[in-house]
Amino acid sequence: MAVSDFQMLQAWKAVLHLSQLQTGQSVTILSGGHTHPQTLRTASLAVQEAGATVTHIELPPINAEKSLSRDPFGYLGETPLSGNPPAIAALMASDLVLDLMGLLFSPEQLQVLQSGTKILLAMEPPEILVRTIPTLHDRQRVLAATDRLRRAKTMHVTSKAGTSATFELGEYPTFSEYGFVDEPGRWDNWPSGFVFTFANEGRSSGTLVLDKGDILLPQKTYMTDRVVMHVQDGYVRQIEGGVDAEMLLEFMNGFNDPEAFAMSHVGWGLQPRCHWSTLSLYDREQTIGMDARAYEGNFLFSLGPNSEAGGTRTTPCHLDIPLRNCTVAIDGEVVVRDGKVLEAGT
Repeated sequence: MAVSDFQMLQAWKAVLHLSQLQTGQSVTILSGGHTHPQTLRTASLAVQEAGATVTHIELPPINAEKSLSRDPFGYLGETPLSGNPPAIAALMASDLVLDLMGLLFSPEQLQVLQSGTKILLAMEPPEILVRTIPTLHDRQRVLAATDRLRRAKTMHVTSKAGTSATFELGEYPTFSEYGFVDEPGRWDNWPSGFVFTFANEGRSSGTLVLDKGDILLPQKTYMTDRVVMHVQDGYVRQIEGGVDAEMLLEFMNGFNDPEAFAMSHVGWGLQPRCHWSTLSLYDREQTIGMDARAYEGNFLFSLGPNSEAGGTRTTPCHLDIPLRNCTVAIDGEVVVRDGKVLEAGT
């Protein structure tokens, strides 16, 4: 159902308040050709109502000749900010950047964050944003899970579908996403609600089974058959299955980069207002699939880059794969059992 400008304005006001936007601060709104006009319009109004200065930068799209889809995260590493010092300087001079374009896994985003600027990504349709307005309770649950994961040395994931994989942890920091940015240099995504870290280099092994109904991103599709990934020394060494496996392999091989098969981040979803089924209600180009990434109880693993965590892997291929009905144990303690988050996981 469509969302009124009033509803979107109220949503933005809530998120900006949680992000501690103050009178007199500066906000830059970054947009591109796929930015939703209502999101952009109401964001600008909310910033002005908060007494902050608003600047709007719209940048043209790039990488059309390289990407295999129109998804903004179908090809990572290069953004319209690449080689654009004036735009980068403007973002670094801002207290807050509202990213309605998509800067993930780019060196420019890291540069802006290191300057102390906060960045909030908001690219979902207005009705998803309104449904998933973050709360302080979201923050409390995610930070509790973050503290538990930060102390972990191993994560072991199993499922009745056949998943059994172990990830050694500790080499990279742990990340929390709860939907707003309340401290300098923080990045977050509205909507979100999950915790993750990156597996140690070369220290992942086992079997990951993508069962019927599990989701592939950025493809934004539900699996129609089982796909089995065999992981050894931190890389997917073999992918077995039918047509779904063949399409996945062709997509990954299309980047001509062996790092596309490397293990990236691992974690679990904590957002009860996001849903596994939401993706089925949208055309693929309407959403970036945040419901799928954040719904409570999923085990989310990814393949590809680790530059967001300070690693050196910058492959443009990135897959996020949330699995249902998994059991996640960290240092032997179960935090998610058969897709249900336990007290230890919050």
